[in-house]
Amino acid sequence: MKLVGHGIDIADISKIQEMLEPRPVALRGYFTARERSALPDGPRRWPHVAGRLAVKEAVVKALCTGFVGELTWTDVEVLSRDTGAPLVELSGEASRVAEVLGVTSWLVSVSHTTASAVGSAIAVGDG
Repeated sequence: MKLVGHGIDIADISKIQEMLEPRPVALRGYFTARERSALPDGPRRWPHVAGRLAVKEAVVKALCTGFVGELTWTDVEVLSRDTGAPLVELSGEASRVAEVLGVTSWLVSVSHTTASAVGSAIAVGDG
């Protein structure tokens, strides 16, 4: 196992909520249908959204790209394992970049307080 890249991001929960809550359709630009169907309702919704966005940012930082060119927010899908731990699946340009870099798996973590959410992503390769 070799470290290919690491990324970390922090998101302000209230700013994410202010940006997206008035326009729920905007979530489609950031989350796949599977991700949107897993979003909780109630008080956990916006910390969850902010945390998932922070993980997506951390993933593209680990890929050394950021969201540029053809790489989109929905190319990085953050789902949950049965345990609740985050799981990353890539598609499109994110998948292509990961393949070029030799990424074979991801170690990701997400956490939040009442004000902020943080995501961390480690890109792992064979070798």
